Formats: sequence, structure tokens, C-alpha cells
Amino acid sequence: MRQYEIVIIANPDLDEESLNGIIEKVSGWVKDSGGEVEKVDDWGKRRLAYRIQKLRDGHYYLITVQLAPSAVKEISANLKFVESIMRSMISVVED
Repeated sequence: MRQYEIVIIANPDLDEESLNGIIEKVSGWVKDSGGEVEKVDDWGKRRLAYRIQKLRDGHYYLITVQLAPSAVKEISANLKFVESIMRSMISVVED
């Protein structure tokens, strides 16, 4: 197991319930692949550097997880199919 950080930029027009649903969905994928979620940081709405889908703002989340390297590709692919996620990135945390 390695430690990863998943950064998600969600549509800023979503309500709190929908945003929580996204986090639950990602957490479920991590748990289904044998990993565990260590921490979820809600960074709130922030201005984007450039427009994405004609929007100037995004709702940012940082999720710290313990995950097997073989599961990263599947989770990354799943993130691309969630319409309310504008951008996502998974990176390894080096000690």
C-alpha cells in the first residue's frame, strides 16, 4: 500500500448533498479496491486559473488515501466518468 492524494475540482453550482455524494462515491471506490481513506479536506470554492466548461470557479477537495498501486488506474478512469467532476488528479505522496 502506498499513500496517494486525490485532488478533485467539482462543479461549484452543486449543493452540499451532491458534493457529499461525490466524496462518498470516491471513498467507496477506494474501499472496494482494498484501500482506506485517511483524510478528506474540503478546500471550498476557489477561482480557476482558466475557464473549464465555461465556469470560472470550482469546488476543491483533497482526499488522502492508502491504496495499492494497481488500483490507481481504475480509480482514475472512474473519476473521468462522473459528470460533476471537472478535473481530477492522483499523485503519490513521497516520504
